[in-house]
Amino acid sequence: MIAIKSEREIERIRAACELVGRTLAEVAQRIVPGVRTRDLDAIAEAYIRDHGGIPAFKGYRVGGRRFPAALCISVNDEVVHGIPGDRVLVYGDIVSVDCGVLLEGYYGDSAYTFVVGETSPENERLLRVTYEALYKGIAQAVPGHTVGHIGAAIQAHVEAHGFHVVRDLVGHGIGRHLHEEPPVPNYGRPGEGPRLVAGMTLAIEPMVNRGTWKVKTRKDGWTIATADGSPSAHFEHVIVVRDQGAEILTTFSYIGQLLASESLPHGQAAGH
Repeated sequence: MIAIKSEREIERIRAACELVGRTLAEVAQRIVPGVRTRDLDAIAEAYIRDHGGIPAFKGYRVGGRRFPAALCISVNDEVVHGIPGDRVLVYGDIVSVDCGVLLEGYYGDSAYTFVVGETSPENERLLRVTYEALYKGIAQAVPGHTVGHIGAAIQAHVEAHGFHVVRDLVGHGIGRHLHEEPPVPNYGRPGEGPRLVAGMTLAIEPMVNRGTWKVKTRKDGWTIATADGSPSAHFEHVIVVRDQGAEILTTFSYIGQLLASESLPHGQAAGH
């Protein structure tokens, strides 16, 4: 069943999303050559707990397995669910950081793909197109449309630029639970899937590969990587469907402020 949120619930989700945005900015400051991904994870967990939240991913259970970290950090050909560890980031890596927070009974969730220093022009284009596709999808989240409108807009923009959307992983509803109905695919056709109504809260998250859309699961049982080893990018916002259109509850504005600083290595545009 798809939960329709009250204004009180939306404000609580917004508060959790705000903490997610600030946490991602804390991590963004430390994404430099030589840093270990486990160190980024420790920074995020401390920041979340210091601000009254609980890392939503840590201990998340699938079957008999629990995710061991506060962040999912996925590097280069890793699409999502990368486990932070001893890996050291090097100049030119692209790094997707996915963060979830539970705050006062409600969840926030957002992801951003960073560049360590500079990367290839084709990787830069991959990030730009994925970022744009996120907003193409959000623009379709209006009452009367379906989740298929969102997926179709994302897919059309991505494929028009020669890239591919991952089919095996999707966005989702969010609120009292990290993952709620409905699933929000990054592909499809307008009119397919559940119809959108005001008060739905959705996590829209295009995952885009430079090569094949196919993916595989690494031996650790969590990390999803591209099947052909090509680079991948991931951006995510939580939105609420309003009568007049989608309202974005998460924010990249704190990341944007940091990346605009001359002391930081990467200037990826980061509005909203």
